[in-house]
Amino acid sequence: MNPASENPKMRRQPKQKRSQERVDRILKAAVKVFDEVGFEGATMNAIAHCADTAIGSVYQFFPDKLAIFQALELRHLERVGAAWAKISNLNIIELPFEEFIKTMVAIYKEVFDEPTSRLLFIQYFTSKAIFQRIDDSLTQQGIDFQANLLKARNPALTQQQCNLIAEVCVQAANALIVVALRSSEAHREEIFEQIEQLLIAYLRPYDGEKSNDKVMMSCPQCDSRNLSKNGFRHEKQRYICKDCGRQFLVRVK
Repeated sequence: MNPASENPKMRRQPKQKRSQERVDRILKAAVKVFDEVGFEGATMNAIAHCADTAIGSVYQFFPDKLAIFQALELRHLERVGAAWAKISNLNIIELPFEEFIKTMVAIYKEVFDEPTSRLLFIQYFTSKAIFQRIDDSLTQQGIDFQANLLKARNPALTQQQCNLIAEVCVQAANALIVVALRSSEAHREEIFEQIEQLLIAYLRPYDGEKSNDKVMMSCPQCDSRNLSKNGFRHEKQRYICKDCGRQFLVRVK
């Protein structure tokens, strides 16, 4: 029988602070055990031992390890929802283009700084059968969310264009995130930086940033496009290169 065909739930919800702390400890221990030996190799006894609690305390809240895994799913979904809410509340669509991309990637990266989300993201792409609450509709929600951001930044894009561009962004980022989460911490940071650069390069032509002259410009000294407006001279916009410090008037490539 497919384990995901059943829907085991917690036997009881922790209401007191002490019970909540115990459940939290059990879930953190489960993440370690699932990460070390996989879902199939994990046992309730191993989770109890890792949580430094009696096996009876684990069964007091969870009937089996699948119920524990599904509780972890719920935590990941809450973190993803919080990330989308943070992006919406910060209104990052009003930011300059590169800052918009970097802020968005940083918020998503925060999700995977937490071990539960790292574990579940990797597990989803290797063993979907054990998931009950998470399926491909979550990826589609991410695509829809990204498409709405693109449309808000550039109303000239059709909804079909936004959907396709968002799908490419989300699917490409997901594939790279899996690689990042399986890597060392240092390499993980490098990959997330490259995800930023990939999105900047891919999305720049589709962005509706008002300062389109900035998008097409580069520094005459180092050819960088990392520019900022720096006042006016002879009634012409002046720019400064953030990389080399060169100041210059409008120069279109």
